Amino acid sequence: MSRYTGPKFKLSRRLGISLSGTGKELKRPFPPGQHGPGQRRKLSEYGLQLQEKQKLRHMYGLSEKQFRNLFDKASKMPGISGENFMILLERRLDNLVYRLGFANTRAGARQLVAHGHVTVNGKKVDIPSYLVSVGEVIGLRERSRNLSTIKESLANNNYVPEYLEYDENTMEGKLTRLPERSELPQEINETLIVEFYSR
Repeated sequence: MSRYTGPKFKLSRRLGISLSGTGKELKRPFPPGQHGPGQRRKLSEYGLQLQEKQKLRHMYGLSEKQFRNLFDKASKMPGISGENFMILLERRLDNLVYRLGFANTRAGARQLVAHGHVTVNGKKVDIPSYLVSVGEVIGLRERSRNLSTIKESLANNNYVPEYLEYDENTMEGKLTRLPERSELPQEINETLIVEFYSR
């Protein structure tokens, strides 16, 4: 199945989490649709695993194939598969562009990368799924630094995670270390996702 392009607010309400990170979607804290407010369905074990997988997949905006491939890569790495998987997702270039505040949403960050506005170690990289390594520097091309969307996003951004370093003068960010599990989305239970793919 390809990337979801439908209404984001409906999807957020269906999954019960804010996919944009703003929380605006959850003003009505019940599933969408005519029967939304009264729905009290008990999910099966498989249903819970699937829901958790969909939460994380839609949060990072990946297609099913991309998501599965990254999970397979994480499961071959030493350590805890679920944590490795979430760290790999966090290391994606589009996600780090979003975390540095160059875009308001991950979808906006993906567009910035795909349109060639972003550099890694001074070289243009237009692949959103590029996995950034520790020590690599993420910046903007000279002609992209005055884009109004980027300026607005940076003005609105008041938080940069501790595993990233941001220099306002050069408009560059650096991945200083791998993120820890406590710094990644707490509303996700990655154990259920591992169980889903281990069936």
